[in-house]
Amino acid sequence: MKKIALVILLAAGFGFCANAQKFAHINSQELVSLMSEMDSARVRLNTYQADLEETFQGMQDEYQTKYTDYQRKVETWAPTVRETKESELQELVNRIQQFQQSAPQDLQQMQQTLLAPVYEKADAAIQRVAKSMGFIYVFDTSNGTITYVDETQSTNLLELLKAELGIPAEKVSPTVIE
Repeated sequence: MKKIALVILLAAGFGFCANAQKFAHINSQELVSLMSEMDSARVRLNTYQADLEETFQGMQDEYQTKYTDYQRKVETWAPTVRETKESELQELVNRIQQFQQSAPQDLQQMQQTLLAPVYEKADAAIQRVAKSMGFIYVFDTSNGTITYVDETQSTNLLELLKAELGIPAEKVSPTVIE
């Protein structure tokens, strides 16, 4: 009986303390998507991707030109010239294959390089605002670990963080995050 009373007393005390705690939530992906640094990173990433695609297309065009030339003239070349041309074509095929393997990794590395400072800045802003507002916990609703948030009982930090980061109040998230 004493144990039941102690459990009820502890539960009541915990419930009182939990209600006194200040909780907040933020969708960090939405916040990051609104930051001007993310806009700049997207532009740079798209440019980098376009450069990779242009380089790949140039390699394919070079191969096609050399292969067409090879097919047209192969019967007229001496065996040494034919072997040299075949070797050049094989080297080009190898370079294309190597590029196809390394380009996605290069793009991913560039993405990490460009986005890391943006996420770090957003995280630092979340921590500054949460600390200044006296929040005990801030839940990130973008990562799927929170299954329920009663937004009437929790403070959404998005508007405060937009102000902290100098994001115009009227700016809204893009519908598609690239």
